[in-house]
Amino acid sequence: MVSPTISQPVEGGLTRAAIFITLTLNNDDAALQTFRDFCADLPSLIRAVGFRSAEAELTCILGIGADLWGRLALGARPQGLHVFEEIAGVHLAPSTPGDILLHIRATRPDYCFEMATQIMRRLGPVATVEDETQGFKFFDNRDLLGFVDGTENPNGVERTAAVLIGPEDAAFAGGSYVIVQKYMHDLDKWQAMTTESQERVIGRHKLSDIEFPDAEKASFAHNVLTSINDDQGNQLQILRDNMPFGSPAKGEFGTYFIGYACEPGRIETMLRNMFVGLPQGNYDRILDVSTPVTGGLFFIPTANILDVIGAGGTLEAQPSPPQPTRQADASLGIGSLKQGD
Repeated sequence: MVSPTISQPVEGGLTRAAIFITLTLNNDDAALQTFRDFCADLPSLIRAVGFRSAEAELTCILGIGADLWGRLALGARPQGLHVFEEIAGVHLAPSTPGDILLHIRATRPDYCFEMATQIMRRLGPVATVEDETQGFKFFDNRDLLGFVDGTENPNGVERTAAVLIGPEDAAFAGGSYVIVQKYMHDLDKWQAMTTESQERVIGRHKLSDIEFPDAEKASFAHNVLTSINDDQGNQLQILRDNMPFGSPAKGEFGTYFIGYACEPGRIETMLRNMFVGLPQGNYDRILDVSTPVTGGLFFIPTANILDVIGAGGTLEAQPSPPQPTRQADASLGIGSLKQGD
């Protein structure tokens, strides 16, 4: 009997707290084995930290970069997995190092903190920390620029279709892709703009969060350049789980962009529209005040594949999995995989 495919909880909604950690694994066999052991133990580690409070809804999503995937020698490769490519347009979207992405989220920051602590006890000795960002929910899901973030996230079956790989890459069905970028904001420059100018940049009203009618949107508006369609005119959606972060004492204010999708091309197209422009030169004016300092692309394996990695196996002999089922009590299911935004 074929085991059901268990997806990592990428479909979860926004939480009050999150920690994002990007690591580069040491280039030796001992480090690789430590990572394999970590993959095998991750579900029990989440349960051990999260058992104190089911209401905390602790989850941890593990992503693997292209170079590390090659080192694991699994015998098969996700179709869309590659190193994030720098985008040089009016502004620059850099590509920065990273083998492992950890997206930890919970309704309480102490659970995120404890989970990150336990992870780093395991992986810290064999990896370099490229970035750690601690995010928080800001008022009514607003970013530090004052606008609601994630308004257009899909829900229900549309969310599943947007973020989970299907039969088009059957060996990896139930998996996902994620692109992350850490943006730093020049709040002084932003706050010097009128509210009307800010709304024109974003393409929606600041207070009400109501989107402008299409006829009234500027061609460079953020929600124009990041809305894309396939050849049949169907909108290609992604799931954003962005979080604000910052340090007022240091004058640091930012947004950690994290976008999940069933294939990375749609996010990369959105970013090219933003940075290069559509047409070329008609770039996203939000980039005049928001500068990305990191950029990475990762594959999110199913819990089943994490088990294979932990066992040191390969995927060549694995049967094509059935359509994924989202289960709350399986390998990586801590709390519900469906959370409201």
